[in-house]
Formats: sequence, C-alpha cells, structure tokens
Amino acid sequence: MNDVTNDYPVIGLGCFLEDLPVGRKFRTIGRTLFEADLVAFTTCTGMTEVLFTNLEFLKAESDIKRQVIPGAMVFTFIEGLLVQSTMQHTGFAFLGMDFKIEGPTFVGDTIHVECEVIESRRSQSRPNRGLVRTLNRVFKQDGSHVLTYTPLRMVKARTEG
Repeated sequence: MNDVTNDYPVIGLGCFLEDLPVGRKFRTIGRTLFEADLVAFTTCTGMTEVLFTNLEFLKAESDIKRQVIPGAMVFTFIEGLLVQSTMQHTGFAFLGMDFKIEGPTFVGDTIHVECEVIESRRSQSRPNRGLVRTLNRVFKQDGSHVLTYTPLRMVKARTEG
C-alpha cells in the first residue's frame, strides 16, 4: 500500500526564475571545513598534492604553515550549500562561470556565500526556463573574502513567458 499523499505541499524547493530578479541578495548558512572533509575531498578527487596532504612538508618547506583547503573544495562545498537552499527541483543546468580565489582557506574555517543576482531573463528557446547569473562572494568567519565566482544557471520558471 502506498501511504504517500499529494495533499501535503512540498517544502525545501528551490528558487524559481520569478524569485530571482536582478538586485536580489541573500546568503547561505555557514559550514565549517574539518580535516576529515579535506581528507575525503583530496582522496575522492585525486588532489593529493603535498600542500594538502603532508604536514611535514607544510612545516619544513611551505610558506603556508596551516592545513590549507583547495579552492576547488571551497567552491564545491559552497555549491552544496546553494543546492540545498536554492536549487532543489528548480536548478536545471550550470552553464559557466568566472572564478577567482581571493585568499586562503584553512581547516577549521567556517565559510558562507553572499549572492547577488546580476542577470535574470527568460530563455528564448525554452519559455518555461530562465537564465540567472549571480555574483557569489565567499567569506570566512572573520569576514575575509576568499573566493568570487559568477555562475550562469538555467532555472525553472513558474510560468511560461
């Protein structure tokens, strides 16, 4: 027997095109980056560079003396925060971005992203979709700016054009 009902509204859905006008700003919750996250990420991706995996190298040879987090990991974790909060069932494609690392992130840092919608328009070829570009600025708990990127995404629209 199927106990699922369609009488209950679904919560946790992402933002639709109509929710993302130019100028809208929002931020995510924070996420602390733990050593276990670094180990899992470098192992999973094959990014086993000594800068990320060898404490003796950090002590003896590196200018950076703390366990540094790869910029790709910062980006990936921020995208996870955004998917959970803004894209469930409404985000359809990641179409491209500009990307710049602004400063280092270390094990133990807590990161969040502040987003501003800088482009929002209906797709001409698919009227039930829109194209949204955001300016995403990633910050650490001390307020330092560590990463900037500008993703262009295809998102679901509530209505057809």
